[in-house]
Amino acid sequence: MRATAVYVTALLLTAWWLKGQPAAEQARFMRHNSSNVHHMEVGKWWTLFTSGLVVDGVPVLIGVAAVAAVLGTAEWRWGRARAVGVFVYGHLTATLLTEGALWLMRLAHMPGITTRARDVGISYGLVTTGACLLALAGGPLRRYGLPLLAVVLTAAWLYDQQLADAGHLISLALGCLAAHSRWLRPAPEEARTPESVALPALNA
Repeated sequence: MRATAVYVTALLLTAWWLKGQPAAEQARFMRHNSSNVHHMEVGKWWTLFTSGLVVDGVPVLIGVAAVAAVLGTAEWRWGRARAVGVFVYGHLTATLLTEGALWLMRLAHMPGITTRARDVGISYGLVTTGACLLALAGGPLRRYGLPLLAVVLTAAWLYDQQLADAGHLISLALGCLAAHSRWLRPAPEEARTPESVALPALNA
């Protein structure tokens, strides 16, 4: 699970570096790496990626452990390219959709809209990958796990009504959508079990 190990290492190194910086430097780093409307408008598209190097909103070790568990499971089940693809797809798409909504609201001159919001973290990719894993799991895990995740994320949005909470619901939908992709479903020859291969020989 090389991709998971590399990403977890990057998160830990970033967190370690930030912890050693004064509060002003930490705030500056967060500000300059936020994937907000202002940065999109001035061409700082690289913030779409650097924003995912920061664990925000939860203790670092909890966030890193969640990434290791979810992304590691996805990489183990789907392979490196597919796991990374789903995680990045969730992170980028949810970010662009939430920031795009803010941009449209600003064009409509709605009050209280900020273009320089702090928007960093791992949660969009994490929720998308987790939801996709649950949707493909089948059985009780899919029957109960996916609705439970939806309830928790909806309750969080109703309580806080923050941009990130809306992004989490979008990420949930993106994960369910990704689960229907043929890219994540095994080819017919991959789905055949050893027993199904052996049966014709036994019946011959």
